[in-house]
Formats: sequence, C-alpha cells, structure tokens
Amino acid sequence: MPTSLPFVDAPPPERRDAARNREALLEAAVELVRSQGVRAVTMEAVAARAGVGKGTVFRRFGSREGLMAAVLDRSETEWQAAIIGGRPPLGPGAPPLERLLAFGKSRLLLNITHAELIDAAGNPVPPSLEALSFNTMHVRYLLSELGVTGDLPYLASALVAPLDMVVLGRRGARADVPVDRLDAGWADLVHRVTGTT
Repeated sequence: MPTSLPFVDAPPPERRDAARNREALLEAAVELVRSQGVRAVTMEAVAARAGVGKGTVFRRFGSREGLMAAVLDRSETEWQAAIIGGRPPLGPGAPPLERLLAFGKSRLLLNITHAELIDAAGNPVPPSLEALSFNTMHVRYLLSELGVTGDLPYLASALVAPLDMVVLGRRGARADVPVDRLDAGWADLVHRVTGTT
C-alpha cells in the first residue's frame, strides 16, 4: 500500500518591509560599486546609503561576501534577461552569428568589469553552475540556428570556456593581453567553429 509523502512547508513569504530593505541595500551597494569601486563597499557605507542600521545589512546578507554575492547575482540576472528579451544583437531579433558574437563580447566585458567584485564575493572561479548552464545552452541554441553540425554540447562548452574567469585571470584580463585581443581571439574561434567569415 503506497504511503503518501508529507507536505513540505513552503518558506514563509518575505515581508514587504524586509523586501524593501533588501532592495534598498542592493541598490546602495550597486551604486557604491559604480561610483566608488568595490573597495568602497563596506557594510557601514551600504547601511548609511540605504538609510538603515548596519545590523540590518548583516541580518540580510550575513557578511560582506554575502552582500557582494547578491550584487553579482543581480547583475547576472539582469544580463541573462537582456539575452532572453533585451535589445538585439544581444537579445532576440538579430541573426544568430551577430547574437553569438555579441554574447561573447558581452560576457567577456562583464567578467572583466566584475573581476574585483567576483573576488570580493569570495568565489572568483568557477562561475555558478546555473550561469554556466545558461551560457552553454544559449551558445548551443545559436550554433544550431547557424546550422553547425557535430557535438553541439561539446562545441558550446568549448566556446564558453575562454570567457571564463579561469582563463581571463582572477583580476580580469591578463595584464599582458589587451581586451581587444581577447575579443578578437574569441570571435576568430567562433568563425572557425561555425565556418563563417
């Protein structure tokens, strides 16, 4: 006789004031990163900018690393949304080769721009499994749209790998390799894999 599994209690919904505080704290952290750089982001500075007590920041994020991870997560979510529904060529509406090249350049620049933030989050490499899966699936889709044949999951993984922080270096682009060269190298790899010029 089958037994039914017990229901798992869903976590309680976040209170509105707590959600507002979280959003205000993230906005404050993002603005500090943009205006003064990652090193300026302290729990005290975020609390002051958001108009809350420092304890609120610690309760919401646990630590500075937790706060930086939340800022990175927000950035990644916004970037993925631009790919799914943003303006072309990163978003839908452009030919697949243009989208693929725009994807690589955008990911490269995002990782380089956020290298210090990634370090501050305490998890510089590798990227989260979810982000890596999203990137690889998107590239695989574009390869199929281009009519590329072969082992598409492997080819997609091979194209995404050079954009990773492991390759770029913990602090972003390696000092001896200019960003333009990294971008050109990735575009060359795309053209070779896709058989385009």
